[in-house]
Amino acid sequence: MLPKQYRLKNKSAFSATYRVKHSYYKKGIALFVGVLKKDTTQVTRVGFVVSKKTNKRSVKRNRLRRLMRESYRLLFKEGIPETSQKYMSLVFVGHERALDKSLKDIKPVVEELLKGIS
Repeated sequence: MLPKQYRLKNKSAFSATYRVKHSYYKKGIALFVGVLKKDTTQVTRVGFVVSKKTNKRSVKRNRLRRLMRESYRLLFKEGIPETSQKYMSLVFVGHERALDKSLKDIKPVVEELLKGIS
């Protein structure tokens, strides 16, 4: 599990990230990027969202959310998302296309999204 200091929790933090309107989409997962950091000592906070409109079954929504979170955690542990660390917040949004995918399908998509942000 991602340590608490790296998690995005507040509704206002999510809406502030959405307001910046920098988004990237790939194979059923969208990535919203917040503002650039002014202070490099701050940590980048990450949120994961799967809407009820995507699927009405909470089991499927939570599974996709867990898979996205785990793939980000593994990439973070490897030190891959270096470019993503210059932003205040990141929000991963799962869509219907990604619902039935496994971890080995989702991890490369998350990695591509993180490498694609500039």
